[in-house]
Amino acid sequence: MEESGELKLGNIIKLTRSSEKKFQLGNFKGALEDKMKANAILKSKSCDEKIIEKYRKELSNLYSSKFDLIFDHKLKIDEIKINEIVKMLERKSEEKLKNNDYRGAIKALRRAEKYISN
Repeated sequence: MEESGELKLGNIIKLTRSSEKKFQLGNFKGALEDKMKANAILKSKSCDEKIIEKYRKELSNLYSSKFDLIFDHKLKIDEIKINEIVKMLERKSEEKLKNNDYRGAIKALRRAEKYISN
């Protein structure tokens, strides 16, 4: 069971890093596809809280920045508000995807991930 969890975490991290690399290269559609695959694995019932917590730590490493306004904002709001913002950003991403705005969709998902990172 532990191996399966580690394997899932490895796949999620690999997809997230791949998405980030594609985003930086301007391949927004590919970045969005990888990010959606990673999110599908995360939202599956087989992902437990331990995997999600390790993923959040990885996101913190991936998105660490000296000037991070989202991190500063997270310090001033509670967990309920953070969850509302994440859901709003995920809805915004879906709307942008329906309009074939891949860049906007991936940007909204990346912003949502910054809110859930540690």
